Amino acid sequence: MRRSSFSPEPDCAIAQSLGVIGDGWELLIVRDLARGLHRFDQLADSLHISRKVLTERLTGLLESGIVERTAYQDRPTRYAYRLTPRGRALLPVLVALQDWGDRWLLGDGSLTGTNDADEPPAHRIHELIGRRVPAIALPSVAGTTVDVVDADARATVLFGYPATGRPTPLPEGWGEIAGANGCTLENRLFAARYDEFVAKGIAVHGVSTQRTDEQQAFAEAEGIPHALLSDLELELTAALRLPTFRAGGYERLKRVVLVIGADRVVKAARYPVTDIADAVDWAFTTA
Repeated sequence: MRRSSFSPEPDCAIAQSLGVIGDGWELLIVRDLARGLHRFDQLADSLHISRKVLTERLTGLLESGIVERTAYQDRPTRYAYRLTPRGRALLPVLVALQDWGDRWLLGDGSLTGTNDADEPPAHRIHELIGRRVPAIALPSVAGTTVDVVDADARATVLFGYPATGRPTPLPEGWGEIAGANGCTLENRLFAARYDEFVAKGIAVHGVSTQRTDEQQAFAEAEGIPHALLSDLELELTAALRLPTFRAGGYERLKRVVLVIGADRVVKAARYPVTDIADAVDWAFTTA
């Protein structure tokens, strides 16, 4: 295992971890692999990093078991790089770091479940337009894993929401967090128009970071017909760099709506969502 120059303390897990991923480039490589950039040239273009430095960092991540590679071309041999289970276990670390940066470096330190349209998280969401969503299958209330993009639909409306209060009560002070309320209403409004979306060939997927059993209980109580997906492991959140806020002990998605074509390319994005009913109308009209 590659070590940093500061000689980590042998019994300190934080120091040991920094001995593996203490270099900022390594975390950014993990970030971009999570986004679906698997080839060397893609990583180099995204990171604006020299090929020598990128090779060194990838070698270190391979040695640490965070990344694995497979050849996709011979003569010359070229490799695709992907996160291992050990590497994917770093995704919550990346999301927490992004949340901290959004709040304390790019924001004013306030705990909020939304952003203004001119703030960096909003810019990040709208930069998704024209980009491809990587293949990500998440646990669903049906008891199966479901691709976040429905391959059989003309388009997929993917809406992220913070949390519903049934069956698990929402954290204390939830109502004081701007943008947090409205998740039940949002699901009800999408459910009320579900048949219209289906008739138009549009799949509707709701996603939150709640557990699947919580989503199942909510779907049964509310009669929700559309798919609810659990991003508890933050795989989708990390892949799309979705904005989050921490409440009740873990990261919650801020409310966002994406329209994704059958080719997996994001066609349109709505963030911030300040008028839930209008956002549902927008999704139907735009998809």
